[in-house]
Amino acid sequence: MLKISVLVSGGGTNFQSVIDAVESGFIPDAKIVQVISSSPKAYALERAKKHGIPGYVVSTKAYPDPAEKADRILSLLQEKETDLIVLAGYMSVVDEAIIRAYRGRIINIHPSLIPKFCGKGFYGKRVHEAVLAAGEKVSGATVHFVDEGIDTGEIILQEQVPVLDGDTADDLAARVLEVEHRILTTAVRNIALKNK
Repeated sequence: MLKISVLVSGGGTNFQSVIDAVESGFIPDAKIVQVISSSPKAYALERAKKHGIPGYVVSTKAYPDPAEKADRILSLLQEKETDLIVLAGYMSVVDEAIIRAYRGRIINIHPSLIPKFCGKGFYGKRVHEAVLAAGEKVSGATVHFVDEGIDTGEIILQEQVPVLDGDTADDLAARVLEVEHRILTTAVRNIALKNK
């Protein structure tokens, strides 16, 4: 049984896609053991509640010392015997202590074709605005392992999305999000299958 902890900051649609994929059996022999949010207002916590998944808030406000925040997250991960950490719209940089403890077992979804439009400052709508400003003809999403850099870990899966004439950042974001859901759940499925 692959025990998954999901880290979130916002609405949690990628988190919901993983919940649905686990519940439908698309991700076999897996269980989401908890969700950890960087914000008490994240709607992802409501999603967790609806599916009986324990939710915890570990915010910078509550834990201003980065080492204490990392220790709290690590203790939650260890308590639940986490096998895989999924960052699903998690807007905080993961502390090196967590990366060291779970190297090769932390994955992230990013809304661009890494190595383009990634790294510091590239998140959410900003990514899609930058893609449009650069006149790109394609964008997409990437699932990658998390290392000490920002969006620099080994790529697991990528899928392209066309940039259409007249696209707004919201139009492009909606199309990329569909791909995010698909490749994130596929990546987790592949890890679960290897774990069997």
